[in-house]
Amino acid sequence: MESELRLDGLQAWYGRSHVLQGVNLTVKAGEIVSLIGRNGAGKTTALKSVMGLLPRVRGVVHFAGHDLVSLPAHRRFALGLAYVPEERRIVPGLTVRENLRLGLLASPHRRNEAQIIAALAETFPRLAERLEQNAITLSGGEQQMLAIARALAADPKLIMLDEPSEGIMPLLVEEMFRLFVKLKQSGKTILLVEQNVERALRISDRAYIMDQGAIVHEDTGAAMLADREIQERYCAV
Repeated sequence: MESELRLDGLQAWYGRSHVLQGVNLTVKAGEIVSLIGRNGAGKTTALKSVMGLLPRVRGVVHFAGHDLVSLPAHRRFALGLAYVPEERRIVPGLTVRENLRLGLLASPHRRNEAQIIAALAETFPRLAERLEQNAITLSGGEQQMLAIARALAADPKLIMLDEPSEGIMPLLVEEMFRLFVKLKQSGKTILLVEQNVERALRISDRAYIMDQGAIVHEDTGAAMLADREIQERYCAV
């Protein structure tokens, strides 16, 4: 499938630190898949490795008919991958609209900018009211919405989200997770790293548990929610 992601034996290093120890993982087209685990397990490293943001990676990263390991990040973006890092990277001094336009800079859809921003404003009504506002003055939750909207501007096939609910008020978290379900219903594929494990599992088709740089368990989201040991170890947040 065009938006299926497959990792086989993925290894990655930060300097001399061997962080990923042979990760095997699949995200099928149209799925929401969660990657869960303790802090330092390697979850963010896995997302960065898929996006091509680490200098030393080995193994297979297969997406949209291509093995991506030798491709730079901009080529992976062009194939339909998007990544929203935990730190959001909202550009200060630019309006919400201007931040959204940044998501289109390298996109073949750039000529349709006005229509795309209008569609994003409809999907993210909080942003629609603030298009001309300095983006850095948005609340944390609104900035996270903007980061996601900016990633969606290029119409990616698969979007990777790293801790999207971090530091966000509960009301906006609820809104955000409803959005993820709507994105899936619209045909998007999502790989989610999320500290609120119970909430993530509730919307996930499948999930993987990572520990010390390797996948140690895989099951459906529903099965993991029903597993008392997993509940006690990972969902007590």
